[in-house]
Amino acid sequence: MTRSEELFEQAKKCIPGGVNSPVRAFGSVGMTPRFIRRSKGDRIYDVDGNEYIDYIGSWGPMILGHGHPYVLESVERAVRDGLSFGAASSVEVDMAELICSLVPSVEMVRMVNSGTEAVMSAIRVARGYTERNKIIKFAGCYHGHSDALLVNAGSGLMTQGIPGSAGVPEGCTVDTLTAAYNDPDSVRALFAANPDQIAAVIVEPVGANMGVVLPEPGFLEFLRDICTEHGSLLIFDEVITGFRLALDGAQGYYGVTPDLTTYGKIIGGGMPVGAYGGRKDVMSLVAPIGSVYQAGTLSGNPVAMAAGYAQLKVLKDTPSFYEELNQKADRFFTSLDEILTDLGIEHCLNHVGSLGCVFFTDKQVRDYESAQTSNTDHYRTYFKQMLEQGIYLAPSQFEAMFLSASHTDEDLERTLDVVRKIVL
Repeated sequence: MTRSEELFEQAKKCIPGGVNSPVRAFGSVGMTPRFIRRSKGDRIYDVDGNEYIDYIGSWGPMILGHGHPYVLESVERAVRDGLSFGAASSVEVDMAELICSLVPSVEMVRMVNSGTEAVMSAIRVARGYTERNKIIKFAGCYHGHSDALLVNAGSGLMTQGIPGSAGVPEGCTVDTLTAAYNDPDSVRALFAANPDQIAAVIVEPVGANMGVVLPEPGFLEFLRDICTEHGSLLIFDEVITGFRLALDGAQGYYGVTPDLTTYGKIIGGGMPVGAYGGRKDVMSLVAPIGSVYQAGTLSGNPVAMAAGYAQLKVLKDTPSFYEELNQKADRFFTSLDEILTDLGIEHCLNHVGSLGCVFFTDKQVRDYESAQTSNTDHYRTYFKQMLEQGIYLAPSQFEAMFLSASHTDEDLERTLDVVRKIVL
């Protein structure tokens, strides 16, 4: 028995399912999870001494790669001054000013501790601002695990076949309306059926929790227009895409301005973090200056802020960063697509910038329904063969691949060589 197998058996006795987040259990790929001991650059190393080229990057935060020296040095300095104060600190101000300077739509920002908390808070602000209750979300878009948003969600819920969650009272979701991604008519119908009742439309500008699903031309612009028309707020959930596609996120990449934006992952540099921000008149409703209450003991934690601020500074101060990363990713995903085609493997490969996903289907994946046509048995086989050759992909069909600045051309080519030997 491997050390990972031993730890998994041990963990199952005291942790539900043996993991602290469901997708880590490797359940949908029928394997035992690898317990990771350390990481560096584009590599992770498990407790059995195996080395992997990592295409998860802690599910997105590690855009510079693991263990970037500037980020680590910043964290080490912060740790020496204290782990938590429960009081205001200067690095919170630095972080807020930096985010506001980089994202034009964010005039004020509040730090929290997770993407789930950021989304939950942004929706509360939207309801307070509009004095309306209903929200529209999209099937397959995952916005964290708060009660009101576990409706037709993506991420781990897709592979587990759970449409929602036990323990969520019906009353918590009665004001959550679900539209189809990339389908303007479904949105129009909900606005028509609920006049003057929609507080906000929340969307992942790139659907990155049902695999990777791109917005079709005009879709995000349509959402902006219909929200403006009906006096509703548009919320972009950029927990994954924020600072991933461009310095100003998906909203800058696609040229669409939301009223509120939620963040996580990259802005923490690998530490637990979240944030929500937007227009000053909307954010001014947040306590202590407004009537929308939200608080958090560890919000703006000095160590998390030090890590995130350092990472954002590197991204800001490297003018060619996104151009180089996105071009590298374009080359990689184009080659991956061509290799799978040459192998005669039925697939759809979606990618934008350094985000990508292979679906094993003959359909063009453009929404939740078409994503679900992917052959998960094929993905399971694909995942296992890649893992055995030292390539660490998401242990779920419906998650993204993340490339980082630390992925070298040599490692990308090594990955493609492994793909060339795949047998499904």
